[in-house]
Amino acid sequence: MEARVAVLASGSGTNLQALLDDEVVGPRIALVVSDRGGAGALDRAAAAGVKPLHLDPADHGSREAYDDALLDLLKTERVDLVCLAGFMRILSPDIVRFFEGRMLNVHPSLLPAFPGARAPRDALAWGVRVTGVTVHLVDEEVDHGPIVLQEAVTVEEDDDEASLHARIKRVEHRLYPRAARLWLEGRLRVEGRRVRIAAEVPR
Repeated sequence: MEARVAVLASGSGTNLQALLDDEVVGPRIALVVSDRGGAGALDRAAAAGVKPLHLDPADHGSREAYDDALLDLLKTERVDLVCLAGFMRILSPDIVRFFEGRMLNVHPSLLPAFPGARAPRDALAWGVRVTGVTVHLVDEEVDHGPIVLQEAVTVEEDDDEASLHARIKRVEHRLYPRAARLWLEGRLRVEGRRVRIAAEVPR
């Protein structure tokens, strides 16, 4: 049976779209979950024939109750791989542990530099010449897990946050589907903090 992928997204869903458009990843996306009812990601899912689901925090009395409901949903849907695509909630340790080695996130910096929600802004404020994109496996710390792929993005002299982030997103849209493909092809092996990538699909 082919692996089933769930994408969690809170916003417009441009990284979701990149995953949907990938010939390997897209057909395996079984559902898209958002914590925001008006998220563009839900519209993108519906347009692609993928189940869109709004799991509303207002329907749950606490963060723990919400995360319990999310975990139950992912289990019920028999999800093998979770891809975080701009999901603006910190997931509980229970979810992270259940999907250990089976949850990917994309971040707009070269981690461990500039973790958190304002990475392009922080890169500009720091005056770095190079930032980039990181796809990593998720662990119990924010923007911390083992790194799968990274690619640098040069900071131009006239960049503002919008222009820098736009160039970062173009790299995200290429790198994230590649990382998900590697996972689905069984080509990732985690050794401590290092992720080894097999040259060919194991037989």
